[in-house]
Amino acid sequence: MKSVNSRLVSSSTYSSVRQQLKLPNQRAFARPRYLNTVSTPAPKRRLVRALALATTAALAGTIGYALAQESQSDYRSSYRRRAADLPSNYGSDEDFRRGIAELRAHFTEPGTFSTDPDALHAHGFSMNSYHDGAPHSVVVFPQSTDDVVWVMKVATRYKIPVIPYSGGTSLEGNFSGHARGGICVDMSEMNKIIKINEADSDLVCQAGASWMDINATLKEKGIPLFFPLDPSPAATIGGMISTGCSGTNAVRYGTAKAEWFLNVTVVLPSGEVIKTRRRARKSSAGFDTTKLFIGAEGTLGIVTEATLRLAPLLDTNVAVCQFPNVRDATEAVIEILNKGVSLQCVELCDDDFMRATNVHGQSERKYPEKDSLYFKFQGSQETIKHSAATVRSIAAKHGGTGFSLASSENEAADLWADRKNALYSSLALRPGAKGWSTDVCVPISKLPQLVYETKKDLAEVGIVSTIVGHVGDGNFHSLLLFDSEDELQRVKSAVHRMVERAIALEGTCTGEHGVGIGKKEYLYEELGEGTVELMKTVKMAIDPLNIMNPGKLYPERPVEMD
Repeated sequence: MKSVNSRLVSSSTYSSVRQQLKLPNQRAFARPRYLNTVSTPAPKRRLVRALALATTAALAGTIGYALAQESQSDYRSSYRRRAADLPSNYGSDEDFRRGIAELRAHFTEPGTFSTDPDALHAHGFSMNSYHDGAPHSVVVFPQSTDDVVWVMKVATRYKIPVIPYSGGTSLEGNFSGHARGGICVDMSEMNKIIKINEADSDLVCQAGASWMDINATLKEKGIPLFFPLDPSPAATIGGMISTGCSGTNAVRYGTAKAEWFLNVTVVLPSGEVIKTRRRARKSSAGFDTTKLFIGAEGTLGIVTEATLRLAPLLDTNVAVCQFPNVRDATEAVIEILNKGVSLQCVELCDDDFMRATNVHGQSERKYPEKDSLYFKFQGSQETIKHSAATVRSIAAKHGGTGFSLASSENEAADLWADRKNALYSSLALRPGAKGWSTDVCVPISKLPQLVYETKKDLAEVGIVSTIVGHVGDGNFHSLLLFDSEDELQRVKSAVHRMVERAIALEGTCTGEHGVGIGKKEYLYEELGEGTVELMKTVKMAIDPLNIMNPGKLYPERPVEMD
């Protein structure tokens, strides 16, 4: 395509240059000799013509090449889509009063409607993040998709912001209240498993269902299947979809953006209900509209039901191993993954985290305070035994020591609990301190550099922190501790530098926490102007009033781009 464009540019430029040089028409060069009445000697005339043509070709070629190279060097600028700023013209105080009155008249069952200040505050702020928030105007607890339809019609009629709320575990201000106020739709009452299709390895549930409750139910029923996405223990399906979650199992099973959600039922801002596709395991019928809502953070509609794909439940075992540094540990993981070892999880815990685990004192063992890897193997006992032997050998090759494989289910559970107890263990390093949790993700080979530079940066500014990472994905989490406003500002600056570092290493500002308020400023840099403006175009097509979770995900256009 570029060569065609270059030819077009060259042709137009050639015509322009010919006109400026006052060259004769092309056909004049082909006229018969007997029509030639110019007295200039033929050799000199041919030389002038040749020089003119050469000059024209050189100019045209140079211009065409320059234009082509400009397009190649900045692919994001090859097409300029400029969406209008998202609107923020919400209803008047009287509109809000009328809307809330209509909601009160509809949600008459006890516990389904609240304007209690404590409830409004609890739903509008998160104890897990330190981004700006605001209390909502009202909180409703729908019992069905029809209830959500009612809410959306009221919100659209009176131009009231709507903020979906799921498990409340988000870390980037994803459900914070809007400054103008709004309707918080708490989906926790819609928590039922509607149908389990064991033969098809899937189930249908409501958005408020917890992934842990789903797996517990499958176990109680003796169904040897499980849902493998494992974010925060309190996370629910609606929030997991909205933030595009993942967890420790991602190295084996991928993320929410894989095929684990076969379809979703969504109430759009207009009140229209759609189901994104049928229950078939795969489909090539049109756009994959399911993924349109995965990672949209409730800005396009409210998910009320989903069909989840399940995986076979296999035996597992856990091992831990220490390494001289993060680079050696990461290189060991790269080789292990390339060998095709049957791993369900592989987790990096830095030396500070191992020290925190010892300080916390809840573990059954005392760990060497060195950069460590936790492995979770899966498969038959023979497969696990073979995988563990392979990993032990590769780890030793990269300086790994103290490889320890659990000898019982209880020991395996205790080992894994030490890794999963990251928050409380890390807080033990500074009793009484608060923690800012953030995540970034880079190509696996870039992880050692990112961890090294981040730890060096945090040490230089005096911030106590721990790092744990889904090293098989290049994704790491850091908990930065603080107990004063001055330290909080230093933490914010350090997180900013961490994100910039990750993006410079071909990574992302968030591997699994989502964007919310906290990370949206980085999207233009990470995704490029064209991609962000396309996201806004989709947003405006579905939610032209911008009432769905406003202020999240979509960044304001940087001044330097205007």
